[in-house]
Amino acid sequence: MNLVQPIRDKEKIAEIKEVLKRQSIRDWFMFVAGINTGLRISDLLSLKVKDVRNKTHITIKERKTEKTKRFKILYPLQEAIEYYTKDMDEDNWLFPSRKGDKPITRVQAHRILSKVADSVGLQEIGCHTLRKTFGYHFYQQKKDVALLQEIFNHSAPSITLRYIGINQDVIDSALDDFGL
Repeated sequence: MNLVQPIRDKEKIAEIKEVLKRQSIRDWFMFVAGINTGLRISDLLSLKVKDVRNKTHITIKERKTEKTKRFKILYPLQEAIEYYTKDMDEDNWLFPSRKGDKPITRVQAHRILSKVADSVGLQEIGCHTLRKTFGYHFYQQKKDVALLQEIFNHSAPSITLRYIGINQDVIDSALDDFGL
């Protein structure tokens, strides 16, 4: 399994949104929902319109932990939900596959993210990138690792910091002016 990174650069995030919106509104919404909820891709892909439309929170049973989790729908995501779901039925999948009545697969989500990452010059991108991007920017803004640890349901702050790439940032920064 390849190590994937968060998208640290907000300009790259905006660029990805633009590229995806031009090519597929579904793929754009998957990206926007992923970076604004911090949900695992398996939980995100299993959502239906009725799970998010006219709601203030998303309540799910996490596939990995089987714990019930409640996520606040942030304002930018509320707008995106309204825009994206306006012509959809309540029982539609949020991310419908073109092959039958089911959502896209994790493999398809990975293909979408890899292709857009290549187009904007990013590497080390995968399905976890969405969740890691949420966590990275949450931490940069709030500096509250304990709260992020709780959001991600991690067992220790060190796991959370490693997961969102903060430890790597610190190592890289320390090595910037080091040399023998």
